[in-house]
Amino acid sequence: MKWIGWILLILMAAVPAPAARKVTVQQLQDLLQSLQQAKKADAEVADELMQIELTEEMTKSTMDSLTSFVPGPLTANQMYVLEARSAMLAPPAADLPSIPAPDAAAQKALLDKAVDYATKTYAQLPHLTATKTTFRFQDILNPAVATNQGKPPDKASTDSGRANGGPSIYYVGTTETQVESQNGAEILTGVKDATQWGANGQIALLGQGPVLSTVIQEAQAAGKINWLRWETVNGKQTAVFSFAVEKKKSHYAVNYCCFPDTDQSRMNMVNQGLQPGTAGNLQAGINWVPYKATVPYHGELFVDSQDGIVVRLIAEADFKPFETVHQEDTRIDYGTMTVGGKPLVVPVGMIIDTEVFPGTTDSAGKRITRRTLFIADYKDYK
Repeated sequence: MKWIGWILLILMAAVPAPAARKVTVQQLQDLLQSLQQAKKADAEVADELMQIELTEEMTKSTMDSLTSFVPGPLTANQMYVLEARSAMLAPPAADLPSIPAPDAAAQKALLDKAVDYATKTYAQLPHLTATKTTFRFQDILNPAVATNQGKPPDKASTDSGRANGGPSIYYVGTTETQVESQNGAEILTGVKDATQWGANGQIALLGQGPVLSTVIQEAQAAGKINWLRWETVNGKQTAVFSFAVEKKKSHYAVNYCCFPDTDQSRMNMVNQGLQPGTAGNLQAGINWVPYKATVPYHGELFVDSQDGIVVRLIAEADFKPFETVHQEDTRIDYGTMTVGGKPLVVPVGMIIDTEVFPGTTDSAGKRITRRTLFIADYKDYK
């Protein structure tokens, strides 16, 4: 029966999202300044930001410098979205150090330091607990219900409806949980969650995510670590390396909840005399099942040039075009926290940018994708 699911997926090619206008960070600043001079209202500025996509990273310090151009909470909401969605990109060239790339021997020495740190220090972190606060942003499949979606991190209202519709991304809620980690890897608790993920219009991430020590070991085994650039992170000169890990060497497991059972959906449609594309035909009377896979991935390692400590990891999972999950890009930032009187380098922030097919089709039978952003902070390590 699995072949029925594949046929259905092929028939329902994904709906292409309206093309966003690509701009640099400087062009974003110019746009905000011109909108301020034109005395545009908060909703109008927010609508403009919904239609652009950054080609460079907008760092937190840059976003903070633009607050004087933000007229209200709707615009602030979209600034958070732009910051998160640009988090995997390189910053503007003007912000990069003008330092020549190190020679091959120096590059190897930096990598050796990073491998030694990840396998002998980070991988030996003790059992820890922390408070994890996660902000969820996602597109609203029905723009008419894109109101009263909660409060963004600045505690202001995001009540807004975009006049021209489109896949706009809004803040929808915050969760605070106590998490545990062992040897630098977050522990999956196995606690049952009664939330009807998927059926409630939202997804849940159940996988462990990339673990620094594992990523470095797999990238080293794959032999695909290459020099990329110098970058300044937290005021320090940082070496950035790219890497790639093919599927046969990967232990990157993704686990999402939940999606309609494709085969059952098809049979329901046949039994009811419905055609692919009938509104809501994938939603009624079906089972919701998780999506699990082990995937290849690529990304970047950010290594402190002085001591080899990895201060940032970017890992982007590689999916096939017709898989239920299309995208999972993760950025983890590491920082020093005092735990039990000792300084430890631990995760302090995480951004996950996802895109999935949630089992919804339009009237023409084309697949509608859903994008969700998760922005997490870690504190109170013990």
